[in-house]
Amino acid sequence: MPQDAAALRQTLSLAPVIPVIVLDDVSAARPLAEALVAGGLPVLEVTLRTPHALQIIEEMAKVSGAVVGSGTVRSPLQMGHSVDAGCQFMVSPGASPRLLEAAEEHKIPLLPGIGTPTEAMTASEHGYSFLKFFPAEALGGVKVLKAYASPLADITFCPTGGIDMAKAREYLALPNVICVGGSWIMPADAIANRDWKRIETLAREAAALKG
Repeated sequence: MPQDAAALRQTLSLAPVIPVIVLDDVSAARPLAEALVAGGLPVLEVTLRTPHALQIIEEMAKVSGAVVGSGTVRSPLQMGHSVDAGCQFMVSPGASPRLLEAAEEHKIPLLPGIGTPTEAMTASEHGYSFLKFFPAEALGGVKVLKAYASPLADITFCPTGGIDMAKAREYLALPNVICVGGSWIMPADAIANRDWKRIETLAREAAALKG
């Protein structure tokens, strides 16, 4: 089926920031998810970039209040794995016709990535009204999304890529941005040192960007 806009809107509205997680240490999955949820960021995107990503997803899905999705989804096979792992949504860096067609076979929504007006229009023609703008900063950031607001008025974006706390605030001020994706909430050294309190604090600061 085409994108379930109502379901995706509900998920993307839960917090202003979606942590984009690249993790391969399964033992860190649950405490990391617990810290992020405790800080007010329940929507978690676990990228399929590491050998144990699916196990990470399964562990994070056990955390109360967590809404876990898969990221860097690039094939129909990965979509199937995402569903089997218990994902509640999927995110892709692009929007190839093959991927958009494959998404119609699954019940969980896909947030496809786009980088140009043509790609946004193509996704819209397939029934998608929520899109990831990626890589946001490299493609012109806030200025580009401001320019998209009028000609692509029926599309809402989740910009991801190169965004930090200060830039997140600028994106979230745009009427066509529902949330942003970022990894600044989870510094590598904080994860390595198991400093979950620091991550919870950073998550709380990011969650406070809402409203």
